[in-house]
Amino acid sequence: MNPGIFKAYDIRGIYPDEINEDDAYNIGRAVVAHLEPKRLGIGRDIRSSSPSLFASFTRGVMDAGVDVLDLGIITTPMVYFAAGRLDIDAAISLTASHNPPQYNGMKIALRGAIPVGENSGLKEIRDLALKAEWEEVESKGTMTSEDICPAYYGYFTSFADFQDKRFTIVIDTANAMGVLELPIYEQFPDNLTIVNLYNDMEHAFECHEANPLKTETLAELCEKVKESHSDLGIAYDGDADRVGFVDEEGEIIPMDLVTGLLAKIILKKHPGATILYDLRSSRAVKEMIEENGGIAIECKVGHANIKKQMREENAIFAGELSGHYYFEENSFAEASTLAALLLLNLMAESGETISQLVSELKRYFHSGEINSEVKDKDAILAKLKEKYSDGKQHELDGLKVDYPDWWFNVRPSNTEPLLRLNLEANTQKLLEEKKAELLALIRG
Repeated sequence: MNPGIFKAYDIRGIYPDEINEDDAYNIGRAVVAHLEPKRLGIGRDIRSSSPSLFASFTRGVMDAGVDVLDLGIITTPMVYFAAGRLDIDAAISLTASHNPPQYNGMKIALRGAIPVGENSGLKEIRDLALKAEWEEVESKGTMTSEDICPAYYGYFTSFADFQDKRFTIVIDTANAMGVLELPIYEQFPDNLTIVNLYNDMEHAFECHEANPLKTETLAELCEKVKESHSDLGIAYDGDADRVGFVDEEGEIIPMDLVTGLLAKIILKKHPGATILYDLRSSRAVKEMIEENGGIAIECKVGHANIKKQMREENAIFAGELSGHYYFEENSFAEASTLAALLLLNLMAESGETISQLVSELKRYFHSGEINSEVKDKDAILAKLKEKYSDGKQHELDGLKVDYPDWWFNVRPSNTEPLLRLNLEANTQKLLEEKKAELLALIRG
């Protein structure tokens, strides 16, 4: 087995060269050996390799004496929903998320949708799977199945409050798992006119990459929104745990600013609540949370970090620059369709267009994330720490330095020889100056 398939937060590799049926079997055995579940749930995506990997993984689990609950073909948020509500000790989403169709992998969570990452069990699972030393058990596990979709749809439909407003929306599911989120929107024929883009699961992944973080993948959505005079564009990633949005003018809404908008409507129902925002987010997000009476707390990047901190801080919502939106209502896990429903609720309640709502948050100039390949990440970080010692420094995740009129964060990649830079300034001119200055230091 290639140990490189074990990432910081999940398991992922190219099928069958990097991850195959033998690997899936051994990972199944290792999951049981380390987590010691009595019953394990598993859902899968529509990649061509998913059925055989599912069969091998579940055989490994049952050979270890543990029962399997087959959750069928479902989105990752549905797997988390199951982990929070069904009698299972662990839940697996068999998916490679936004990666191209030749990839596959797994996301692992405990009861309550608590994630298993490199610092919470994934390294131990990796080591056991690599050894592959298994003992025969007296009694093998059995498999049953359950369809959690009706409960999921019923639950999230209940959050919609469009009043008497009518919206036209374009939904791009990239012929991937987001197709299974569409029934929620379809519950509202009197309020929503739905224009679908790439909503055919028969041609899985046969269009653009299912990754709204890559703005080029949103080009067709932007055009379709303008062409159809729609009020909002919605784009899901491959396993539907991330979502991106486009305004009625066909402009991409920065994913961190969506956190600010969602905070605005969430705080109306939960005054004074705590909300987390990842440290790459615009200062406007923190300001919006506080202006609406919330407690804003900065957090590290990565779903395992954020879900842990949400529980520690008793936060009801968290947003990440990559389009992950986490809700207490889904066991502190992603609920991308709930994010979309709440934006529509905000539009209905305020009577404003989405671009008008976003304009309130467009206070600063943000670089977006810029990656640089470097040989010695630690040495560069030390150099930056010394150079910018006159600023307010934080080391929550990499190095963040705050000045009155600008800030930057540089984080090392967990898996690649990369440093990731985000910076923001009060003016475009200052942003460009500081970006050039920082990249010169980082790239030598």
